[in-house]
Order: sequence, then C-alpha cells, then structure tokens
Amino acid sequence: MAFSEKDEALVKESWDIMKQNIPEYSLRFFTIILEIAPAAKDMFSFLRDSDEIPQNNPKLKAHAVKVFKMVVKQALLRTIEEASGDKWSEELKCAWTVAYDQLAAAIKAEMKEEAA
Repeated sequence: MAFSEKDEALVKESWDIMKQNIPEYSLRFFTIILEIAPAAKDMFSFLRDSDEIPQNNPKLKAHAVKVFKMVVKQALLRTIEEASGDKWSEELKCAWTVAYDQLAAAIKAEMKEEAA
C-alpha cells in the first residue's frame, strides 16, 4: 500500500494534535503497550537503574526489533485515536498504519545493515 499525499496530510494533522501534549501522550503510549502486553515490561528491565533512556545502549537496540512489532503498532494507533477524538476515522487509521509499516521496515533494514 502506497503512502499518498493525503495520507501524509492526515498523519501530519493528527501528529500536530499529539504534539500539543507530548508528555501525556508519551506516558499513555507506554501505558497502552503494557495494557496490550504486560510481559513487555520485562523488555525495559535495563532501564530500571536509569532516569533517562540511553540512546546508544546496545540493549535498547536489541529490544527495538521485538518492541517494533504489532504491540507497538496497536499502542500507537490507540494513542492517536484517543488524541484525535472525533477526527479519528478509518482513513486516518489507514494513513498511520501505512506510515508505521514503512517506518518499521526502514528501521529493520537499518538494523540489519548495522549488524552486518
């Protein structure tokens, strides 16, 4: 499925809504992940002794592949749905799904290159 200009406009518009309260929606995003898959909590165990997320932590990179699957996609879509309110539609959901799938594919490809 191609990512059209209309899809891009829908994603940008809903992202603008979410940007208005990033701290709340970031917390909501991770809360939804744990609601969908409580076992995901174990995936973040390496962060217990730190107040910040280490961007270059090899453990974080290793977990990225596991985390960037269906659970995260569902959590992201639900978070955007809540943030979008009455602007949420099947069309907006499809636009974010395509955007997410393309992002996930790009991240996986980059990780394969780094591992090689």
